[in-house]
Amino acid sequence: MQYHAFVIKYAEIGVKGKNRYVFEEALVKQIQRVLAKCDGTFHVSRVAGRMYIDAKDFDFNETVDSLKTVFGITGICPAVSIARDGENHLPDTDGVAKAVIDFIDGVYPDKNKTFKVKVRRVDKSYPMDSMAMAAELGGRILDAYKEMKVDVHEPDILINVELREKLNIFSEVIPGPGGMPIGTAGKAMLLLSGGIDSPVAGYMVAKRGVDIEAVYFNAPPYTSEKAKQKVVDLAGVIAKYTGNVKLHVINFTDIQMYIYEKCPHEELTIIMRRYMMRIADELASKSGCMGLITGESIGQVASQTMQSLMCTGEVVTDIPVYRPLIAFDKQDIVDISYKIDAYET
Repeated sequence: MQYHAFVIKYAEIGVKGKNRYVFEEALVKQIQRVLAKCDGTFHVSRVAGRMYIDAKDFDFNETVDSLKTVFGITGICPAVSIARDGENHLPDTDGVAKAVIDFIDGVYPDKNKTFKVKVRRVDKSYPMDSMAMAAELGGRILDAYKEMKVDVHEPDILINVELREKLNIFSEVIPGPGGMPIGTAGKAMLLLSGGIDSPVAGYMVAKRGVDIEAVYFNAPPYTSEKAKQKVVDLAGVIAKYTGNVKLHVINFTDIQMYIYEKCPHEELTIIMRRYMMRIADELASKSGCMGLITGESIGQVASQTMQSLMCTGEVVTDIPVYRPLIAFDKQDIVDISYKIDAYET
């Protein structure tokens, strides 16, 4: 089956009230950003609470994988979409039935399945209401494919027919990442290391629509170029979801050595973390960031007890510190790291 459109579903954006259009426009922008890197020709549009992508000469898997990185999308529905004719009419009932039967034939070579038809009739020019039309289309399908059976409770196939500004037919809903579109909730500075936790923390805050900048504290010769490259690669993982990430690389060696020479050794880690937070706070202020993000989790290591977190956090001046992993078990964090393809790095 050659799909030539996608119906895009979103959730939270739909309850945003009068400024909903701001979030919709941000979502369109993010969809256009990822599709610009894909082979094919795409046109993204939004009409009356629905978002559509018309696609031509595209790679299906590449396109879907790209859309899975767009925060704000909850469902990606590969669809057949039929435009209105020259007189602004959708296909009549016979035309809709033929389109649905052709859709099933193209998408499901094995017809030994149960099905249900769900009709959403925004265009009220049809003589039948949604329930009656669903029953009519179900009957036409049974006539065309004798081996198929109706199951309105747990069907193998749920055939969605939308009579809106276009006729849209789809049956699969591929989950998206959810969240809110990037650029709708300000900007924050992520303290990024080469470990598992901080990229996951950045991903989680970005999922709420926050633009991300990042800072990495490099300490040559005690940290290698390979370690620095790993952090660059992890910033690239986050950038798949957010667009370009500005990464600040701070040479921390002199500060680290001075702390080592002048401070009690049992407090070295806490003191170094305080200086990292102070520097990140300064960078955040210059970059217009509205918060710091860390990958800290209570009790995960000795420097992340409640007392230690209070001590490291109190050097930040005017902005909050966001710790999205604060109550996560390590395995919870690892699971998300796998999910976003950061774990191997």
